[in-house]
Amino acid sequence: MVLEYFAIADGSKHIFTEEDGVKELGKQKILDPSKVSYMNLFINAVLQPKENYEVTQGMICLKTEDVPICGATVVLQMFIV
Repeated sequence: MVLEYFAIADGSKHIFTEEDGVKELGKQKILDPSKVSYMNLFINAVLQPKENYEVTQGMICLKTEDVPICGATVVLQMFIV
């Protein structure tokens, strides 16, 4: 099973929460990493290296100095095998 979280960057955030998810897609969930097999994070369709972010239940924290530009898509794929 694959679950996805979608958000749109505002150009100022390093942290994305479930409340930042695209509302038109319904309730967005960021699952506890211990409950999934693996995750992939894409920013503007570019796969991000694991060292660039940390996921906890309900939150994605970017560890980079830069933030995604305004309007960039943030997509977290969560795989449960």
